[in-house]
Amino acid sequence: MQIFTQLVFSGIALGMIYAVIAFGYQLTFATSDTLNFGQGDALMLGALVGLSLVNLGVNYWLMIPLVCLFGVLQGALVERIGVRPAIKIKSEFGWIMSTIALGIIFKNVAENIWGRDDLKFPSPLPESPLHFLGANVLPMEILVVVGAVGMMLAVEIFNRKSIYGKAVVATFNDRDAAKLMGINTSLVITFSYALSSLTAAFAGVLIAPLTLTGATMGAVLGLKAFAVAIIGGLNSGMGIIVGGIILGVAETTTGFYLSTGYKDVPGLVLLLVVLAVKPAGLFGKSAIKKV
Repeated sequence: MQIFTQLVFSGIALGMIYAVIAFGYQLTFATSDTLNFGQGDALMLGALVGLSLVNLGVNYWLMIPLVCLFGVLQGALVERIGVRPAIKIKSEFGWIMSTIALGIIFKNVAENIWGRDDLKFPSPLPESPLHFLGANVLPMEILVVVGAVGMMLAVEIFNRKSIYGKAVVATFNDRDAAKLMGINTSLVITFSYALSSLTAAFAGVLIAPLTLTGATMGAVLGLKAFAVAIIGGLNSGMGIIVGGIILGVAETTTGFYLSTGYKDVPGLVLLLVVLAVKPAGLFGKSAIKKV
């Protein structure tokens, strides 16, 4: 039982990282019906930029807002040169190839700047575990869960309470109607991409002390986060959190009780089942379009 509790806690921490990245997918899909398939690379860049700042002597807590600012600029760049042209010409698949291509470019740039070897990110918290319900929990794992939930709550509050957030919600509900009401929907879409990459960069500096940091770390995380977004529902924040926890716990328990070689299988099986039974996701709502 103690081992199972340990696996569940580790799975929740891992799942919340997936959820934060998946939340970024939801932000862009809500405003433009597009996804940034370079989201994992935004996480990777955030972690590596954060590592460089820490190595230069910047305090970890001061480094976080700097990395978030970097994420905003990186996301806005992706939207401006990769997504906006495709939306302008109403290309159905252009944004897919553009975001994938930019992700590959960012990965190659990272390899040339930081190298191909995995690097150790120093932890800002003690590395000795805390004992909770018979399990050992690292302080950094607690920070991951708290930080991930805090980030998503902050975005939700921003969308509900601020005038700019309401513009995002209006664009989500009806882009054409929002444009007729004077909302600059192009700017809103740029903002959603900037916010999406901010969340990914933030996730990068959260998870980096728990794992090795390198140019290849974002690919798998981005793919699994996409699976979480599909499982939970691209239009449901609660679904993304639940989907992330389900996938994280499934991976840790499968890796321990069966084999680490099978830890990716449950998530993929669940993805296939959800797509076959409920394509909108466990908590998602199917959109009805009038033609």
